[in-house]
Amino acid sequence: MSNDGVALSSILTHHARRSPSRTALIVDDVSVAYDELDARSNRRARMLAAHGVGQGDFVTVALPNGLEFYETTFALWKLGAVPNIVAAKLPRLEMEAILDIVRPKLFVGTPPGPGVPALAADLGTLERYSTDALPEVVSPHWKAMTSGGSTGRPKVIVDAMPARWNPQEGFLGQHPGDVILNPGPLYHNAPFHCIHMGLFVGATIVEMGRFDALRALELIEAHKVNWVTLVPTMMHRIWRLGPDTLSRFTLPSLRMMLHMAAPCAPWLKEAWIDWLGSERVWEYYGTTEGTGSTMISGTDWLAHRGSVGRVREGYELKILDEAGQERPVGEVGEIYFRPRGGPGSTYHYLGSTPRRVGEWEAPGDLGCVDEDGYLYLSDRRNDLIISGGANIYPAEVEAAIDAHPAVRTSAVIGLPDEEWGARIHAIVQPVEDAGLEDEELLEFLAGRLARFKLPKSIEFTRESLRDEAGKVRRAALREARLVKVTEPAAPS
Repeated sequence: MSNDGVALSSILTHHARRSPSRTALIVDDVSVAYDELDARSNRRARMLAAHGVGQGDFVTVALPNGLEFYETTFALWKLGAVPNIVAAKLPRLEMEAILDIVRPKLFVGTPPGPGVPALAADLGTLERYSTDALPEVVSPHWKAMTSGGSTGRPKVIVDAMPARWNPQEGFLGQHPGDVILNPGPLYHNAPFHCIHMGLFVGATIVEMGRFDALRALELIEAHKVNWVTLVPTMMHRIWRLGPDTLSRFTLPSLRMMLHMAAPCAPWLKEAWIDWLGSERVWEYYGTTEGTGSTMISGTDWLAHRGSVGRVREGYELKILDEAGQERPVGEVGEIYFRPRGGPGSTYHYLGSTPRRVGEWEAPGDLGCVDEDGYLYLSDRRNDLIISGGANIYPAEVEAAIDAHPAVRTSAVIGLPDEEWGARIHAIVQPVEDAGLEDEELLEFLAGRLARFKLPKSIEFTRESLRDEAGKVRRAALREARLVKVTEPAAPS
């Protein structure tokens, strides 16, 4: 092993030689050992090479969670290629826009249309290829994740890290040899990053395929899971199972539940701390671009309620106003990070440009820091609602709405209003058959929010408002409602 770690093209072999029968993956109750995953990805690498894939090539991967996904990512690293991960069910126009940006050597999955060089699954053909080891090669970029961005225009975030890793260096509290549950879609950066990092250190990954609240708890207990990352939507669904169900699970093997990717309502965070204990509940906030991040334990959170932690080693953090001047302690502004290597040291974009002030880069979030350096998030800069001259942060209103026992989830947006400039519009997905009415919800919110933060209008819907990673695309929801408002009336 070099000082830079093991090449990802050889890392499965590294673990297979040390413990060939150790389980790498558990998918649909089928266990796949490290030596088997290594052999299968060797075969798949040769199949990809037969389609022209080589070192430095981008390959767009549009596969659901499963064994084929993992085989494909490791096969690409074995060729020195760069996995560009996208959701398998992206709308055609969005997929075409991404492909126009990336111009991949190959598309793995069902392509959006003709003219795209693609490789669909064909296990019969795969059997023709050898399982022997391939020559070691290092991809210049270990991943290229796709983001819709707050504007809705796709961008690709090409990680600057070459495809190497130290197999003894656990990521975000992971330990070599852990059992790790994956409840999230691998096309999102957090699950992709965390779960593959687990494999890099010889962990066993229990792959859910699709999240289910009760099954997640059952898998944690059955497989003695040590580490899991959740998003607040998953935490909310688990909590809604109710005390009778939750009391059946103590999750004794679970060392760390790390939540990330979206703001977590304080009441929900506190409920999980009460259930699991503050030493097991952690939170991470950071960027796919790798420009900066923070982390906080449940114990620290209780002393700094609502914080996402202090900036991690290797990064710096500032809160700036619109003029680029630093905001005082406790005052909200835009969050900016600077990595130790300076701007551009952690990634580059395809299809977008970074927002920087000097060497400082903005992920697009608003927040403030306290006198101890703990960061508190307010909201996305683009989602801020200014109504009657007051700043309203949708995430705060959504957290209050989601605390109602009859609410599954919510999204809060600002719509044009002649008197207020913008009115607060709440889109609420209730629990099935809850029979929730406007008046009941507003009465509930009145005890939790200042009057000026209460929704001026409420819309109930059965449609899901958040994606599988718990993210709500407020810009798209707002745009859809603006179109309805501005559509011309039918002629009389």
